[in-house]
Amino acid sequence: MNKTLHIVSGTTVTNVMKQAKLSGDFLEWKDFLHVGPTPKNFSLQQLSKIRAHFLNEYKYTSLEEALKMFSHRDNILEHHQKYKKIILWFEKDLYDQLQLLQILDWFDTHLSKSIEVTLVLTNRHFAEYSFQEFQRAILYEESITTQHLQLSQKAWSAFTDTTPLTWFKLLTESTIELLSLKKSILRLLEEYPNTINGLSRTEHQALLTISNAQHRHKQDIFIASQKHEQKPFIADVIFWKILDNFMEYKLIIEQDNHLYITDLGKDVLNGKKNWITIKKIDHWIGGVHLNNDNLWCWDIKEKTIKKYYYSTALSSLIPIRNSIKK
Repeated sequence: MNKTLHIVSGTTVTNVMKQAKLSGDFLEWKDFLHVGPTPKNFSLQQLSKIRAHFLNEYKYTSLEEALKMFSHRDNILEHHQKYKKIILWFEKDLYDQLQLLQILDWFDTHLSKSIEVTLVLTNRHFAEYSFQEFQRAILYEESITTQHLQLSQKAWSAFTDTTPLTWFKLLTESTIELLSLKKSILRLLEEYPNTINGLSRTEHQALLTISNAQHRHKQDIFIASQKHEQKPFIADVIFWKILDNFMEYKLIIEQDNHLYITDLGKDVLNGKKNWITIKKIDHWIGGVHLNNDNLWCWDIKEKTIKKYYYSTALSSLIPIRNSIKK
């Protein structure tokens, strides 16, 4: 029986670690939690079913495969007491940080006291690590304490809340136990529709890149748009979905495998038209179900989150007062 369990974000990291001859078992979390429903007060098993249905609807994988993947993952976690040590290997980007919060939130109430849990946090992608770098990284592993677990429970509760207010308020509170958390909080808030053109930051970066004549192929656009990120986190499958939406609503067109921005796309990019008025808002960020009746937007200038409604008569977003209680 292996004494160590390595928990990582996905298959790529596992493959590199095995090549580096790290001994132990591997558990891959494999979920991009910054997209799709992650509602509050569900058990890990219940939430996994919700996520499996979302991944299937997103055409990422079949429902059967998603349910099988999450069931296997959750079963290993539930039987974690068979290990003497658990090492969490995560990067500082949004994708990994949300996974880390979910895992530590679960450990807050389920962790067997006899088991040592440590964290190896990196600025780089583990896929780029050599054998020697993995060996050195182990020297800097950090012990997970009660303070880590309590903060993760608080942050995960905020992430899964029905409004983004508690998540936003974490920016003003101490999160010293998880040094990368505040940057991830801010980056997720930027995925809300902005108050200028209704695009998320990722959508804006994609449309901006397409407007640049240097980038026309989908893969080139994806790579170029990620250069706007301090810590790239988005999977290509999510990016293709954004491009599909742009094409469906005529913000961009495709000709001979090249993408071009349309006049409508330019108007949205420049704030003359609002994406919210073109495409019906109906998606989830954590526990927040964004739609026309529950419209939260990121104010780029004031760096705050506010609730809005769209006035057809005025053709503008109207903030609902007292969205944030001080």
